[in-house]
Amino acid sequence: MKSRVLLSRILFVLYLAAIAFLCLTSPSSLPQLKTTFLGLPTDKVAHFLMFLPFPILFYLSTEWKADKFWKALLLTLLILAIGCGVAAGTEYLQKITPNRVADKADFVADAIALGCSSLLVFIVLVFRKK
Repeated sequence: MKSRVLLSRILFVLYLAAIAFLCLTSPSSLPQLKTTFLGLPTDKVAHFLMFLPFPILFYLSTEWKADKFWKALLLTLLILAIGCGVAAGTEYLQKITPNRVADKADFVADAIALGCSSLLVFIVLVFRKK
């Protein structure tokens, strides 16, 4: 295993631990943010930024290759689906965790971030082979 992949896997696990901490910790123990940022609800911006790195870190932590367009598309959709599964899982865990509330709009912000970042991964996969 290449050292880059090993380092990426360690970073990805630390990233997932940070997501778990941020999503499941009592809101009173987290810093209070302004209610809006550039006219958007701050918690939605935080969710967007929290899930933006997921597809990139996930891809870097694997040794998957995509030498054809359809493989790149399939790999990207798989990463996106896994990311959406993690995002949905965090919302479900918030639903059953005391002092937390599940919010469909949080999942939408997560999914938009995952989509944007997955698109970037797809573009890299397509142009990297050339």
